[in-house]
Amino acid sequence: MTIHTVEIPEDNAVFGSTTSAFESFGYSAAVRAHGLLFIAGTIGRRADGTIPETIEEQSEIAIRKIEEILRLENLDSSALVDVTSYHVDIRQHLNGFVETKQRLVKAPYPTWTIIGVSGLASPGLLIEIRATAAYPDASR
Repeated sequence: MTIHTVEIPEDNAVFGSTTSAFESFGYSAAVRAHGLLFIAGTIGRRADGTIPETIEEQSEIAIRKIEEILRLENLDSSALVDVTSYHVDIRQHLNGFVETKQRLVKAPYPTWTIIGVSGLASPGLLIEIRATAAYPDASR
């Protein structure tokens, strides 16, 4: 089995200083295996490391980070096959998330599971999104 770790360049404009989390917490942003790309949970932390207060901005940042990982692998959002999002205070923030998702995510739609949670890794984080994408050439 061939496994490839996707590296996010340190000077990446979308991830910015947040790339240090991969080393600090010992995980990869994404891993390619068996024709699939497994994208670790992305959060709505800005490139400078600060956390926005609104679910809309956090959702957009998290989705843009997924798009950037896809771009680095020469894919786009049409390659997404399965997405799971984790939401703090889901009843309070779901509408803002859905509005942002509808603006940014276009057909063909992946499967998407939305889960409410009591908290995420850092105070102030409201959303985390993990995803799986499929390569058009399954031999990768």
